[in-house]
Amino acid sequence: MSAYTVTLPGLGPWGFRLQGGKDFNMPLTISKITPGSKAAQCNLIQGDVIVAIDGVSTEGMTHLDAQNKIKMANFNLALTMSKFKRPTPMPPMRMDTIIPMIPHQQVS
Repeated sequence: MSAYTVTLPGLGPWGFRLQGGKDFNMPLTISKITPGSKAAQCNLIQGDVIVAIDGVSTEGMTHLDAQNKIKMANFNLALTMSKFKRPTPMPPMRMDTIIPMIPHQQVS
């Protein structure tokens, strides 16, 4: 996964919604970005994973811990992000593909 850092200027509100955390057994991710917000202007991407908040790793961080860390940002909020890797979709099965039959399923 490729990482990038975003610095949101000033004080909150930042304009993004957080989901996940250790208590939800899933990584901390950006679930929503408010149009026109600081997060939108800094090109945060919905679905990307937050790896660190102000230099502190989010590994093992609960949702509440992450929220509190974000709220404590005084001047700027620095987020180290990791691109969400979407699974590549399987191509649709062609209708002319021959599906092998198990011998006991064959009709005589």
